[in-house]
Amino acid sequence: MNYYDAKAQPPPSAPPSYDQRPPVMGIPVQSPSSYPFLDNIQPIGSSPSPLNAHGSGIPGKWSTGLCDCCSDVRSCCMTCWCPCITFGQVAEIVNKGSPSCGISGGLYGLIGFATGCCCIYSCFYRSKLRKQYLLPESPCNDFLVHCCCESCALCQEYRELQHRGFDMSLGWHGNVEKQSQGMAMTAPSVGGMGR
Repeated sequence: MNYYDAKAQPPPSAPPSYDQRPPVMGIPVQSPSSYPFLDNIQPIGSSPSPLNAHGSGIPGKWSTGLCDCCSDVRSCCMTCWCPCITFGQVAEIVNKGSPSCGISGGLYGLIGFATGCCCIYSCFYRSKLRKQYLLPESPCNDFLVHCCCESCALCQEYRELQHRGFDMSLGWHGNVEKQSQGMAMTAPSVGGMGR
């Protein structure tokens, strides 16, 4: 055994340490989880990641139940009297702004007028919402939920997006603009030369 072979081998009494991490350096910033509705915004050209509002891949859970419509009386009344508005707002947020609330709501109303069965269209948006936030398909599959309880399903989806930080009256683009203004205001300031 020569000098170089002995030097290359670690001593037998000291086990290798794999859990040591380098020290953290840099400027502390606000955690991304404090901006829940931007969790699913992806850069152009990147593939979407199915994360829930907390940024983890663990399946989420609905923030309210299907029959908790009276927990938000305003959205409940709006959905009962004009479900196309609620559907349009949900569809705009789920589709990230394209098509707009007016187009989605108009198409929903047209399908309802032509077929009398809007659940054919709206159940697809429930599926999209569930996939974005990894929500369970409960109490039954999406088509049956919308077929049997259309108003309750729309109210639940509306409330879910509200609880995840969206201001439904602003639409997708308004929420993104509001969030970008909020991020600019909370950005850490770096000291510089004064006048």
